[in-house]
Amino acid sequence: MISPLDISTSALVAQRTRLNTISGNIANMSTLKNEDGESKPYQERFVIFKTDEQQAEGGAAGVKVDRVEIKQSEPKYRYQPEHPLAITEGKWKGYVAYPDIDMNQQFVDALEASRAYEANVGMIEMTKGITRQNLSILA
Repeated sequence: MISPLDISTSALVAQRTRLNTISGNIANMSTLKNEDGESKPYQERFVIFKTDEQQAEGGAAGVKVDRVEIKQSEPKYRYQPEHPLAITEGKWKGYVAYPDIDMNQQFVDALEASRAYEANVGMIEMTKGITRQNLSILA
């Protein structure tokens, strides 16, 4: 059995992972090479949550990060023939491939994740307050 504190804590950990992933997306919006040095733009990552197997009384359950996936999307192409990473042949000759990351969507997702984080911090504070009151009644 898990407590309400465990449920809120699991949500805090999950939302922290989500915020870290979003900040990584924003930080890499202009990354044109992968870790191996190949000319391949960064691809957006996103977090998939799943319900924790453990359940509290009444069927309430926590959340955990199932996986972090990479969004498979076409890069955005900008015509920059003078750029050192410009494509040299084919349909996109003279274009540079940039990551397809929408900054506005990333900010909205970050705001949503931070609000969920704040809500769970509030739940932890309420749970602590109720527990404190229960102990004062019993004492």
